[in-house]
Amino acid sequence: MVRTLLLAFLWASISIGALAQTDRGTITGKVTAAGQPLGWVSVGVPGTAHGATTAPDGTFKIENIPFGTYEVRCSFTGYSSLRQTVTLSAAQPAVQLAAELKELQHALDEVVVTGTRTARKRTESPVAVDVIGGRLFEITQSASLKEGLCFQPGLRVEVDCQTCNYSQVRMNGLGGSYTQILINSRPVFSALNGLYGLEQIPANMIDRVEIVRGGGSALYGSSAIAGTVNVITKDAERNAWSAGYNYANTGGSGDHIFNANASAVHKSRKAGVTLFTSRRSRQEYDHNGDGFSELPRISNLSFGLNSFLKTGENAKLSLSLNQIGEERDGGDQLDRLPHERQQTEWRNSNVLTGTLSYDVKLPALGSSLSVYAGGQTTRRRHYTGVDGADGYGTTRNETFQGGVQYNYTPKRFLVGKNILTAGVEYQYDDVYDEIAAYNYLVDQQATQLGAFVQSDWELTPKWTLLTGLRVNKHNFVDRLVANPRLGLLYKPTPRMQLRASYANGFRAPQAFDTDMHVAFANGGVSLIRLDPALRPEFANSFSASLDYDRPAESYIYGFTASAFHTRLRDPFVLEETGEDADGNKVFLKQNGGASAVTGISVEGRLNWNQLVEADLGFTVQQSLYDAPVEWSAAIPGTRRYLRAPNQYGYYTFTLTPSLPWAFSVTGVYTGPMLVPHFGGAPGVDGDRLVTSRSFVETNLKAAYTLNVKSLKQSIQFFGGIQNVFNQYQDDFDTGPSRDSNYIYGPGRPRTFFAGIKLGMF
Repeated sequence: MVRTLLLAFLWASISIGALAQTDRGTITGKVTAAGQPLGWVSVGVPGTAHGATTAPDGTFKIENIPFGTYEVRCSFTGYSSLRQTVTLSAAQPAVQLAAELKELQHALDEVVVTGTRTARKRTESPVAVDVIGGRLFEITQSASLKEGLCFQPGLRVEVDCQTCNYSQVRMNGLGGSYTQILINSRPVFSALNGLYGLEQIPANMIDRVEIVRGGGSALYGSSAIAGTVNVITKDAERNAWSAGYNYANTGGSGDHIFNANASAVHKSRKAGVTLFTSRRSRQEYDHNGDGFSELPRISNLSFGLNSFLKTGENAKLSLSLNQIGEERDGGDQLDRLPHERQQTEWRNSNVLTGTLSYDVKLPALGSSLSVYAGGQTTRRRHYTGVDGADGYGTTRNETFQGGVQYNYTPKRFLVGKNILTAGVEYQYDDVYDEIAAYNYLVDQQATQLGAFVQSDWELTPKWTLLTGLRVNKHNFVDRLVANPRLGLLYKPTPRMQLRASYANGFRAPQAFDTDMHVAFANGGVSLIRLDPALRPEFANSFSASLDYDRPAESYIYGFTASAFHTRLRDPFVLEETGEDADGNKVFLKQNGGASAVTGISVEGRLNWNQLVEADLGFTVQQSLYDAPVEWSAAIPGTRRYLRAPNQYGYYTFTLTPSLPWAFSVTGVYTGPMLVPHFGGAPGVDGDRLVTSRSFVETNLKAAYTLNVKSLKQSIQFFGGIQNVFNQYQDDFDTGPSRDSNYIYGPGRPRTFFAGIKLGMF
């Protein structure tokens, strides 16, 4: 009897277990975006513990789900979430889904790192951070970082030399040397490389650019008074490759650009690498037919890699390397050697940049630690000369940064949640730039040791208070420099953020990018020398902004309004001091009276069902010195900043009527500004200030994408016109006595382009 009962109990247990197993089902499927598989998408069943992550080919499988009706949610950063309802039953124990996610150009919750040096969602960051993604570089047909930076509020990129076309980014009305360029969050982009680096960084190596307008010295030390531009290179996310070719024609001068990218990620997701390369060959362009180029000849080759290795569950080692080699040649008779011409600038540069970081999370301690190092080395041969002068020179430049950062989140704080950050870092910049024939020499070693602390305190879900302080010891400043900052974020609704901030900043009395450019004027060259009594420059920056966005599954629209005011004390100014023994014009960089920049920026944005996307930004500002600055000994000084328009802006508009086709119209507006013009060229008898006219540079692009599903490949054909209405300067100087710095407006005249792009999906 007992034996019979035991056998019956065992049989019932097996039967019940088997029945329980049959009461469960499976959900499988594939997630795509724009027709291409999307890997590492989170697929979950809200209210349960069931979920999965898509493989590199977009597929997923969720097993052992009890029968019933569920809502399956697919989510991925930068894309609209997708929800689908499924029912599992004995009649249908397995369900297969096909999910198509739509990319959001204005992703509200994307993670940024530049504003606080910690990962924060944009809507939760107490510091306003603007982001330029790869899509913007694509629709604007931007070949380099320089061309894409124009499409952000408060930013303006200008070309400052007719012969070599060096450029700088002006942020909130301040000159380029007030902005700190970061590579992968490290300030290894030297002042010297600011001359040509914006154009040397190809767009295909950039994942995104994070921009913080307003003083950044509290985080990054000297030279971040206007803000920071953080160039984050592409990282390995999935197995993929792409290659492309673009041909552009400017008035008969050709421009060929080849680029390629490839990435591979181990199936364990513990290691990955991405590679990128770009090759550019551009002919010179002579706009006014005088035999001297307005756009220099460029031959550029760059390549690099990003890689990561997870050494533990919460530890990651990251390495980034990139190399840029460029020959840049402008002037006349470019088929001859530089010293055999009437006027020329020739540059042969080789730049190597690398960053290394080790990041570890310590969940038990509520903290994380980052140890990092980065550096850049530059070797350059160059020539700057008139009528066969011996203007050859050499340049050597090394930069290094190393440091450690510790983040701690207490389990219990007074109220709310606080992320406490502390760190120490060392920066070194050694530059040697010489042209013996002009008695020109920059030989300086700048060092900076900084310690910083920060409190990112979320008092309530609506209020966040940011406080920070950095103490620097710079070898060009006699005393310790303390730079505090304060920020406040208020979120009255989930869709709105109000921010206010104050930051103190400084610039050390050293040579910056524009100081190391030898210009042509009046048949000779002009040089910049540093005043031996040059003191550091200090600034107090104030800003306030309002962000509002209304997102939905089929649309998103919003706007941003911001105001800024920066007060400079002992600002660096250039004043003409006469000529040296060789007849070269000399400018002295010295401290001037106080000055201020005040303005407002507005931005509006719209994305409707991925069919229509639009973005519009406009800035109005005023930049004035308290007392006039005499930039030329021949005419009275002026209180207005030179080359600083009071209005500038941009717009982008894209239309995707069907999946294969996409059209875009983009543009940049530059208002009138004061431009210095030195005499000496034909028809220019003396120095004068010129008020330039306004410009609207309009660009058109059309693209057609063909997906070959059997090969899992895509082919895109594109073409268009840049500067459609040929809004370009028409009063350039002519001949070898031209003032090479008399240049303003768009960086190129009307240009036609066409190309092809291949890729794996």
